Formats: sequence, C-alpha cells, structure tokens
Amino acid sequence: MRISIFGLGYVGAVSLACLGRDGHEVIGVDIDPTKLELIRSGRSPIIEAGMPELMANVVASGRIIVTDDVAEAINQTDISFVCVGTPSQTNGDQDQRAVLRLTEQLGKAIASKGTPHTIVFRSTLIPGTVEKTLIPMLEQITDSTQGEHFDVCFQPEFLREGSSIKDYDQPPFTIIGGSSERAFSQLQALFDHLPCEFHRTDIATAETLKYFCNIFHAVKITFANEVARLCEALSVDPHQVMALLCQDRQLNISPAYMKPGYAFGGSCLPKDLRAMQFQAKQRDVIIPMLSHVLHSNEVHLNRALDKIRDWRNDHGLRRVAQVGLSFKSGTDDLRESPLVELAEQLIGKGMELEIFDPEVNLSNLIGANKRFIEESIPHIGRLMRNDLGAMLANADIVIVGLGDKELLDIVRQQIRPDQILLDLVNMPDRGQLNCNYHGLAW
Repeated sequence: MRISIFGLGYVGAVSLACLGRDGHEVIGVDIDPTKLELIRSGRSPIIEAGMPELMANVVASGRIIVTDDVAEAINQTDISFVCVGTPSQTNGDQDQRAVLRLTEQLGKAIASKGTPHTIVFRSTLIPGTVEKTLIPMLEQITDSTQGEHFDVCFQPEFLREGSSIKDYDQPPFTIIGGSSERAFSQLQALFDHLPCEFHRTDIATAETLKYFCNIFHAVKITFANEVARLCEALSVDPHQVMALLCQDRQLNISPAYMKPGYAFGGSCLPKDLRAMQFQAKQRDVIIPMLSHVLHSNEVHLNRALDKIRDWRNDHGLRRVAQVGLSFKSGTDDLRESPLVELAEQLIGKGMELEIFDPEVNLSNLIGANKRFIEESIPHIGRLMRNDLGAMLANADIVIVGLGDKELLDIVRQQIRPDQILLDLVNMPDRGQLNCNYHGLAW
C-alpha cells in the first residue's frame, strides 16, 4: 500500500520502519528537520533496540521517504496514520493543539485531492474527540461528509518503549474503531497477517480502550509496589508473594471480576482489606490505593441508592421490588452483602420495599445466616417474599441484583412498560426488555 505517517516520534518512527520492512511504500511527515534528516541518512530518530539496523535497511530499500509537506504526502498515498503527540497541559487536560493543527492541514489537502483518502488516528485522544471535533472539522474543510471523500478510523497502539518492534509484530490485539467498510477493509488487509485477533468497534470505544489499558497497567504497578511495601514491614518476600499470585490464572490473572457490575461484598474481601489496612497503620506503611478500595466500593453501592432516590423525588415512586439479598448468585451468604446494605438504606429513605431471593429462605436458614437475620436485620427478614411474580406486579421500581437465568427470565416476562428496572448485573438481551431500563453505570 501507499501510506503516509504524520508525526515521527516513538510510535510514528517504529510504524514507518515496520511498514517499510513489510513491503509498503511509506512517506514520513514531521515538522522537525532534525528527525527528517536523520531518517534520510538511514538513522533512527529514537533509541530502541533493533531500530538502527531496521531503519538503515528500509531507507536503503527506497520504500521510505520523508517530507514536511502535508499536501505532498496526502497526494501520493491512500491512507494516513496520525501519530502526533498529545501531551498533558498543566491542569492535566490533554493538549490537542498539534492534532488539531494537523487535522486542518489534512482537510485542506484532501479537499484538493481527486480520490478518496483514509485517515487513521493513532494519537491517544480523549474519548469523543474524533467524532465530536476532528470529523466535523474535516467535513467542514472538505465540504463533504465522512464516507464520501474521506474515511476516518481510530486505531490505538500498544507499543512499549524498549520492545516496540516486538510489540508491533506481536500485539495483544488489533482494534479498529470506525464505521467505514472501505477503511476497515484497508486496515484488515494491512494488519491481518499479525498473530492476534482483529476487533472492530465504534470510535469512542477504541479511544477509551487505549486510556484504560494504560491506566490498568498503572494500577497493576501500584498494586505490586504497595504489596511490596507492606510485605517488607511484615518481613515477607514480596517477589515470592507476587510470583505465586500470578500463578493463579483462574481468578487473579484472568477475566474474572473484570466485568462492570455491583459493589463487592461477602465474608472475605471486605474483612481482608480492613485487616491489611490495620497492619499497614500499625507499621506506618502508606498504601493509598489499597486504603481507598473500600471507599470506592461504597461509592459504587451508593450509586444505586442515588438513582432510586431521584426517581422517588422526581416521580413519587416508592414501591421497590428487590431481586436478591445475598452477596452473589447461588449462595445464601448475607455477610457484608451490598444488597443487604442497599435494602437497609432504602428502608431508611422511606421506600416500600419487598425482597425475593430463592437461596435466602427464612424457614431453611441455619447457623450464621439465621443469627445474622434474627440479630442484625430482623426488619429485613419481615420483607422477604416467596412469590416473585406477585412482588414484581406490585412494584414501581424493580432492582435486579442476582444474575440467575431463571430469575432473569421471570423478570423479563413480567416487567411492564410503566415500571423502572435498575440492572445491577448487566442483564443479557436487555434491548428486548419491555420497560424503562436503567443500568447501574451503563
């Protein structure tokens, strides 16, 4: 293919060299004359293992040229990758001046070009930037709409400094955000040889994914470092702890728990967090991230209460049917259940609450759960119902807190258009629900 790359920093320079190596004709564009001169002479503008040899080879092959002329690059290529920097401003917001200035230049060049052109933004951009700012800018300048004279996609990059060539050749996946079949076909042909899955999304999802991949990496590093500080105070080897923690591929290093839902609870997670926080305080160890996990969980729990309170205040809705009381499906364990806490708060706010949970049958409860209801929440015990259908029929608001398929089927069959459904479990096929649907945070 004939490709132009705008911005020859880390991502742009590596992409330039790798695409040239793969046999494509590539034009690199940058406003920095030093970078351009380095590449013309076969030298790499970045320090990276393997880049000096790769850049020298691709420049010698004649497949790579560089310029500072935007129009020249657009006229001689069919697809452009935008890799200019988007650094932080002093207030933390993203500095988009470079990408905005370049987008204006791209629009002017495309407007005078006789054939369609594809622009692929790879610069990290605040979600919504491409669709709300960049595409309208291009449409205004070119006096055309996306899909006619030009196509736009967003493709996040996942290159790590120090291993970027390897990461280019072995990415975790290829993500293409966009709606253009033409552009999607171009990019699939360009990257389909890579040994990874190829995913197509909308542009905003692709923009957002890039941010949270990076943030997740920061969270993992912070977690490991806080573990290390606490382990040091406990005279435990943090390297051995983390090495063994990573051996668990079922729960720890896996998709487990990585789905948006309701707050966590149960007999283990809250108490173990509190215990380690106490150990840290005793030893004057500061663990800011771990110390705020329970607070974040409480904020998430309160989000459901805030929505229900708004519906009461705005529409006078007070009758609430809560499906679920235990801390997760398939158990009768009520210890530190977020659904118990939600029920407590709803009662305190004067809501008319009824609860159904097939596992929490008051007549069959024994041991700790029976004592917990009798001693701690006897008022909630009196709100338990045995007939889910009758409870649903009497409600203004239905809260779904369990993901059991049979329960969800009953809710799906009986929910009415005049009822509000608050989904805490990400119900499947929610588009088919005949009601006023609201997810907790989706």
